[in-house]
Amino acid sequence: MPTTWNATPAHPSAAAPDLPEIRRISTHDLNWALAEGWRDFTEKRGDLIFLGLLYPIVCFLAVLLASNAPLLPLLFPLVAGLSIAGPAVASGFYELARRREEGRDSSWWHFLDPLNGRSRTPLAMLTAGIAILFIGWLVVAYALYQATLGATQPMQVGDVFGRLFTTTEGWELIVLGNLAGAGFAVATLVLAAVSFPMVVDQPVDAATALRTSIRAARENPREMLGWGMRVAGLMLLGMIPAAIGLAVVLPWLGYATWHLYTRLVVR
Repeated sequence: MPTTWNATPAHPSAAAPDLPEIRRISTHDLNWALAEGWRDFTEKRGDLIFLGLLYPIVCFLAVLLASNAPLLPLLFPLVAGLSIAGPAVASGFYELARRREEGRDSSWWHFLDPLNGRSRTPLAMLTAGIAILFIGWLVVAYALYQATLGATQPMQVGDVFGRLFTTTEGWELIVLGNLAGAGFAVATLVLAAVSFPMVVDQPVDAATALRTSIRAARENPREMLGWGMRVAGLMLLGMIPAAIGLAVVLPWLGYATWHLYTRLVVR
């Protein structure tokens, strides 16, 4: 379904010759994108897909790691890292939102269209980059654990929360882990917020999409930070209880990210 621009006209920034123009956006645009994303979600729900696929995977990983004490420190980084993998998983929702915007058929069988057409190669390259970020996050998280709690004695299932919140090493891990996680989250936001929907929308290569995403973040630093905080808040809510809410939050954010992209990039 086509959307109507009700915001104050934006002023495009100057763009490099091979890059599209980037608009200056405002907080109004962030809220608009979330509202449009929610409208798409209510009309084309994706929670059943995520309940059927994502939640069992999360539960399986939790049980597997909880039963293997040496891997237990990776449980929280794995769950937290879902936000890093989100842009790649959401590509199908970008396609559905694009088709709805154009008034075209947006049936569920179009969800995998980005994997079968011109978007396949750039999507694969962007996903590989996101996978490297995700692995990097796990390596850093485990290294921080080894330097704090792991330096005393291995963590056991029964004493996870006790050692985290009642020891100096536990609080060091919380603070350093959150700082590191924030760094990886910002990197993901800058690199992926525009690049993934752009390769679904336009016949561009991964490098062009990445450069455009970086430029959009540079031209709108406060607004992109605000978007990241909204995403982080919704992801946190989605983790309660037991990650069930992610079945709603992830499709919603997928649709909303598409609408944010349409405000940022002159198409």
